Amino acid sequence: MTKVWDKSRLPSRHVTEGADRAPHRSYYYAMGLTEAEIHQPLVGVATCWNEAAPCNISLSRQAQSVKIGVKAGGGTPREFTTITVTDGIAMGHQGMKSSLVSRDAIADTVELTMRGHSYDALVGLAGCDKSLPGMMMAMLRLNVPSVFMYGGSILPGKFKGRDVTVVDVFEAVGQHAAGNMSDEDLFELECAACPSAGACGGQFTANTMATVSEAIGLALPGSAGSPAPYEERDRFAVESGRAVMALLESGLRPRDIVTLKALENAAVVVAATGGSTNAGLHLPAMAHEAGIRFTMDDVVQIMRRTPYIADLKPGGKYVALDVHRVGGIPVILKSLLDGGLLHGDCITVSGKTIAENLKDVVFPKDQDVVYPVAQAISTTGGVVGLKGNLAPDGAIVKIAGLKEHRFVGSALCFDCEEDAFAAVQARAYKEGDVIVIRYEGPKGGPGMREMLSTTGAIYGQGLGEKVALITDGRFSGGTRGFCVGHVGPEAAEGGPIALLRNGDRITLDADAGTIEVALSDAEFAERRAAWTPRKTDYNSGAIWKFAQLVGPAHLGAVTHPGGAAETHVYADI
Repeated sequence: MTKVWDKSRLPSRHVTEGADRAPHRSYYYAMGLTEAEIHQPLVGVATCWNEAAPCNISLSRQAQSVKIGVKAGGGTPREFTTITVTDGIAMGHQGMKSSLVSRDAIADTVELTMRGHSYDALVGLAGCDKSLPGMMMAMLRLNVPSVFMYGGSILPGKFKGRDVTVVDVFEAVGQHAAGNMSDEDLFELECAACPSAGACGGQFTANTMATVSEAIGLALPGSAGSPAPYEERDRFAVESGRAVMALLESGLRPRDIVTLKALENAAVVVAATGGSTNAGLHLPAMAHEAGIRFTMDDVVQIMRRTPYIADLKPGGKYVALDVHRVGGIPVILKSLLDGGLLHGDCITVSGKTIAENLKDVVFPKDQDVVYPVAQAISTTGGVVGLKGNLAPDGAIVKIAGLKEHRFVGSALCFDCEEDAFAAVQARAYKEGDVIVIRYEGPKGGPGMREMLSTTGAIYGQGLGEKVALITDGRFSGGTRGFCVGHVGPEAAEGGPIALLRNGDRITLDADAGTIEVALSDAEFAERRAAWTPRKTDYNSGAIWKFAQLVGPAHLGAVTHPGGAAETHVYADI
């Protein structure tokens, strides 16, 4: 028997109920809906499907399965798409300035589509670095019952008998430039590294934020683990559609799920897996949507006290497929819960708590992908924060797999990534340098670019452990080495990084959590008096608009006042 829904408090009543909505209903009849379907809850099924990159290409397939689940639960699915800017293809050129901007554009366009058509609930599917946080930000902003689903990881490539990812190709560029890799081998590697649909395979930003989606409670348990080509993803998609209908009945909303304790769980999981430093940007932004203050300082404090338990690339040996083979993200969560590091009472989209979801998970033995907390790879998390006279607002560095946690060297300054990359390719740097890439922050870039082309080339040249990098931009989740990002205040705001000169002595200490330059207050003041702001070439369009609105990185590089400023929530219209 078909369920009869009371729509008196659902947003879709504004487009489906009453005689004055006859014109609105006529559009739905035009699309083949029945009268019964029109009067059911309307559920947005949002994807970032496009042909931009493999991380997005399977999302449309999975959305069809979500729609089956929504229909089975008594809802009417309405599929729509939004954009993606894929970092791997945007990397190393001006296209990367669109990347962080796209996160907010994704949240904005999903919000506008949901608001414009008065949808009652949302299932969001995303597969790339900025689309995952962007989609979850939209859910928190709208606060309608929502379920997130990751599109899945790519399968690892095979090159000369070993597993490889796209990061190996970036590092191969440096090997090739140094004369240590032939044209033929480089071509063979580029053809083999990405063999399927799905997001980059290590614990880079996409898989980091996918892990977050389960840890924070917005995704069904186990849904983030299986690779994109696997048909079991379609089963999770059906269940995600069913789950959102159950949430509509129970009234459980994203802001009931994403509490301060849930955000703390997310930060723990990032640290424990050696995840991307970009989480230090995205978790504060997600919190902001819910009206919760959770800054980069909060993130890194949690990360510092969290042990590193998952041996994942880029700092470790394994890829996402290996995690899936040993039981998926629930195994990571189980280890952390048993170790007393998670808030087990946080509710999730399953309708159960984290602890209840993990009750029957058995931690697998005879594997070395994920460790029990008591046998952690290291006692400090894979990501830590730094503060000092070079970064009063803070900075962030991934130390997973890093042998030396202290670096002292001389500044070698560049005012954009292209100049730094050209110097690296020309070997115009030396052991002991601290390569400074500035004016790449949220405002100064604009867009806060990632730096994987440069760091990958340095590793390929064999100097990955012999130099350090600092930037007011970001580093890719695939970056390894002593690479410090999110330095704030950024150069465009006159932060200390703008005042550096070649040869200045910089000390980075990940254990102490410090980032210092050997300059006195008087020297800083003298240089600041002589400093003048720089203009960018982005004086109109979306990137200009972002630069006018964006806030500092340590608060999430957000572009609007957030949940704390709301006088109404969309879900309650």
